[in-house]
Amino acid sequence: MIFLSIKKMLNDMKLRNKLFFSFVLVVFVPVLIVGGFLTNELKQLALTDAVKQETANLDRVKKRTLETLKIPLYLSNNILYDQRLKEIVNTEYQYTYDVVAAYKNYSTFDHYLNTYPHEISSIRFYMENPTLLNNWQIIPSSEQVSQSVWYINGKKGKGLASWTYIEDETKQNRKYLSFVRRIDFLDFKTYGMLVITVNTDHLNLILSQESSPMMIIDDKNNIIATNDPEFTTKSFSKMIESKQMLEEQIGAFRGKVNGEPSYIFLEEIHPDHSSNGLKVVSVIPNQEIVENANRFGRMGLFVVTISVIIALCLIYYFSKWLSQRILILSEQIHEVGKGNFDHAILVDGKDEIGQLSKQLNAMATNTKQLLREIEESNKQKSLLEQKQNHIKFKMMASQINPHFLFNALESIRMRASLNGEREIAQVVKLLGKLMRNSIEVGTSKVKLSSEIGVIQSYLEIQKFRYRERIDYELHIDPRTNDLKIPPFIIQPLVENAVVHGIEDVAKGGVISVISKWTSTGIYIAVTDSGKGISEDKLKEIKQMLAENEEKEGIRIGLRNVHQRLQLTYSHSAGLTIESVLGKGTTISFLIPIEGGNGIV
Repeated sequence: MIFLSIKKMLNDMKLRNKLFFSFVLVVFVPVLIVGGFLTNELKQLALTDAVKQETANLDRVKKRTLETLKIPLYLSNNILYDQRLKEIVNTEYQYTYDVVAAYKNYSTFDHYLNTYPHEISSIRFYMENPTLLNNWQIIPSSEQVSQSVWYINGKKGKGLASWTYIEDETKQNRKYLSFVRRIDFLDFKTYGMLVITVNTDHLNLILSQESSPMMIIDDKNNIIATNDPEFTTKSFSKMIESKQMLEEQIGAFRGKVNGEPSYIFLEEIHPDHSSNGLKVVSVIPNQEIVENANRFGRMGLFVVTISVIIALCLIYYFSKWLSQRILILSEQIHEVGKGNFDHAILVDGKDEIGQLSKQLNAMATNTKQLLREIEESNKQKSLLEQKQNHIKFKMMASQINPHFLFNALESIRMRASLNGEREIAQVVKLLGKLMRNSIEVGTSKVKLSSEIGVIQSYLEIQKFRYRERIDYELHIDPRTNDLKIPPFIIQPLVENAVVHGIEDVAKGGVISVISKWTSTGIYIAVTDSGKGISEDKLKEIKQMLAENEEKEGIRIGLRNVHQRLQLTYSHSAGLTIESVLGKGTTISFLIPIEGGNGIV
């Protein structure tokens, strides 16, 4: 129902408004679709670029951090095979002097610290040997240390390193990322715990060279190093709101950092021969990622707005111009509709409207010509009907009680037959058939075979009259038997041939009736071998055929047949007369065929 109402409203809308409305839809809808799509694509492109850039940044930080973390691993491998350390920590000392002397002669840890001052800040070796002294490098394990979580985990590590965020007692118990590894002394069946503290300032220096906020966290989500002071004193898990990130561990995620919607990027750092690893985290606020897309969006909106304003002006002008041309065409159609075919209005241009205007003028001209032709055809049809009625009237005027005439002829035929005059009886029968056909004839067309039957009856009667003076031939193409022709078209020609061609001939006169199916039409001719017609007489006859006025005393003659053929078919279908004086005359006509298949 709503659709029908909208359709009716659109149908009732003026063409100019309809064009303007349709053009607006054509412009605005695609612009909105394309604009929305492009804006979304720009945002996605900005995000993709940010992800690629941040992934590259994370990879760079990861590689530099791994280079730093390889130092403690390398040093631990050297310490594992340090025979001097093995002897010092496994010796049971009697005197403090001996311990001090042993420590004094051992400078390996100091050498490592001096060699890698940027990567590490301290080296501590914990050993369960109560005779040892604590010099902040070799430290006897206390019960508190032995019960600490990092110590127990290191003990269970069986030679694998672990990275732990623990307090450094040599640095006022501040927490640092520390490399923890169990060092086994198989000869003594003892072990010690090596702890190498990674220099946090060096890790911060690596992160400070990146533009986006970054941090390094351990597997307990402790923030070890960062380039953003805001993250220094906070726990990573407390300031991040992203369940997906906490579940999937690494990748790019959306969440909130300190309540601000952000994109979070995580990359895992897992050094060799380590039971655990670290993570590099990068945080980019949403606003920074879509800033370029929003800038492009604002620029696009400005361009689209200007384009739409220009388009609206052009659409208004174009719709006005187009509707004006259609109004001119409508006026032209209105005049033609009123029957004013002489009112010609041409719309400029070679487009569809201009072509339609030209075609409308051509149609008006053709319609005017067609009306003239119809009027002329109606006149010819009326004249033909008058001719047919005139013939019928003349025939009816000559009728005197047909039933009496037929009964009288039948009585004469019966009496002649009883007296053995079969020839007379046959002629009377033919005469009755001929008269009956003449009386019953109407204005509708008859088959050629029926017309030939009448002609044959007529010629038989004439042959009875003239005996050896006359004979006839019928050459009828079987394909023409069903041809429909007006009645009494051929019979007057045959009668004319008998009366004017053969009647004065002493003997041997022949009348031929011919019909042929040709490519152009049905050819019908009546030929006699009579005295012929002189040139002057032939010109007079042809002039008489062209006359329109009916002359008294002329029965169903040549001119009547000629005009009936032209009215029924066309002017080219009239009679053609050819004659040679002393040799005979041929009168013929051609009935055209429609498309070569049917008769017109």
